[in-house]
Amino acid sequence: MTLISFLIVTGIIALISWWKTRDDDLSTSKGYFLAGRGLSGAVIGCSMVLTSLSTEQIIGLNAESYKGNFSIIAWTVQSVIPLCVLAKVLLPKYIKEGYTTIPEFFENRYDRATRLIMSTLFLFFYLFIAIPVALYTGAIAFNKVFNLEIVFGLTYAQSMWITIWTIGIVGGIYAIFGGLKAVAVSDTLNAIILIIGGLLVPIFGLKFLGNGNVLNGISIVTTQNIEKFSAIGGPKDAVPWTAIFTGILIVNFFYWTTNQAIVQRTLGAKDLKSGQKGILLASIFLLLLPIMLNLPGLIAYHIVGEGLKPIDIAYPELVNKVLPLPLIGFFIAALFGAVLSTFNSFLNSAATIFCNDLLPIISKKERSDKELIIFAKKISTVMALFTMVVAPFLMYGTEGIFLFTRRFAGFFNIPIVALFVVGILNRTVSGKAARITVILHILLYYSLVWIFKVKVNFVHVMGALFVFDVIVMLILGIFFKRSTPYNESKENKSNVDLADWKYVDLVIMIVISGLFYLYALLSPIGLASKSGKPLLVTGIFLIVEIIMVVYFLRNYRRKKENL
Repeated sequence: MTLISFLIVTGIIALISWWKTRDDDLSTSKGYFLAGRGLSGAVIGCSMVLTSLSTEQIIGLNAESYKGNFSIIAWTVQSVIPLCVLAKVLLPKYIKEGYTTIPEFFENRYDRATRLIMSTLFLFFYLFIAIPVALYTGAIAFNKVFNLEIVFGLTYAQSMWITIWTIGIVGGIYAIFGGLKAVAVSDTLNAIILIIGGLLVPIFGLKFLGNGNVLNGISIVTTQNIEKFSAIGGPKDAVPWTAIFTGILIVNFFYWTTNQAIVQRTLGAKDLKSGQKGILLASIFLLLLPIMLNLPGLIAYHIVGEGLKPIDIAYPELVNKVLPLPLIGFFIAALFGAVLSTFNSFLNSAATIFCNDLLPIISKKERSDKELIIFAKKISTVMALFTMVVAPFLMYGTEGIFLFTRRFAGFFNIPIVALFVVGILNRTVSGKAARITVILHILLYYSLVWIFKVKVNFVHVMGALFVFDVIVMLILGIFFKRSTPYNESKENKSNVDLADWKYVDLVIMIVISGLFYLYALLSPIGLASKSGKPLLVTGIFLIVEIIMVVYFLRNYRRKKENL
């Protein structure tokens, strides 16, 4: 039953995705890499969320919540801040300049050599971290649910290799042959399935915990070990509360405002309004993610007890224990969609960066759109095979996969954000100053975290190095200046409507206040203490939201009347 329901759901999604994109024009680079700049807000929002929501997140974050408390939510919910900045400030700039890739900004602002280095950093991040981790964590879930080792008499390593290669081959078909449009459409469908499947796990988990009664389950998790609800982490927790304001915020800015795999969806928007709607839809969804990414880990702690090793099996253990067999197949299809989404999205973006940023530098040959797309499919195939070889070796890691990958990502994401911030706020720092800073960052980060093993949370190291990178760039910029100050183009190079969505400011205010509410709810004044008042916190939040909406609508009506 599990296998049949899995195949049915997966087959339906594949069929609909093919049907929706069968007549799309993939003969031009804009059609293949940017979906012809025709994506709607709903498609952009669903695709952004599902690209980020891989099994690395689902398994890794629940594992950390099983082991500790809810402090790990800082890696997800705090992302609404950079998303709001992307919607209001950065997306208009990106679309106006007609960018296909983020590294194009680094050439415009600095020089071609800097664009080459940034493109290389992006590719290292995708090929050694993002894509292999998506494959590996997906394989963990499939192996645990389908018991491949027992059914086929395989060793753990053999089952992981087989599963990883199966996922890689299927995901590669979407990315290589369908382009961004096929990826985005399948993401939208898979997002719907994942939301349903993701909500089923805590519902059935609470029902199991409450001996058939969900309300009893809720009563247990809200009255026993309630300190695990706290999102305000201490020094020994996965995320100390101080880290919220240092490295995590910077990493989230990298991931949501400069990461090609995420931003590429917004660059394919049919107009600025659609892009803003999609971004803010994604931000609202992120605020609800603790229900899927943290609550199941807490429920697993109550049901299974502490002591699971590795902790990454906590979520698959819960799924196997609480979901009926037909629903396990449905859920694993949802997980499969999340794996495919992350895999094919990052693969498509890696190929986009290689073809648009690196290829013109490596080869001087002039290629038509048709030749470029053929080459993109070939390089995508090579990249897919490479990541399918790398992914199985992650099974030999010793710590939780989520924090393991975040630690390594510090080589790439911090200098990218530093160069981006200086590039936006300063007009004279040169490409040479930027390149020297990147090299210094990589050497210093490696030395502090791996050689000297400083007794400071690596997130704080990231935050400190971001400040270091910015200061070094500004100092070097005194000696290495651009020949002429950088000025943004006033021309709309994409010919896309750049008018703001009329509710963009209102939704941004609601989203930011929602973030404050969530942290208040998951704190000693809310659910994480017997003396907390979660209903009072919720009531205050709702009153503030109503006041904001009324104020905004009145102002909007007055402005409209004055026009």
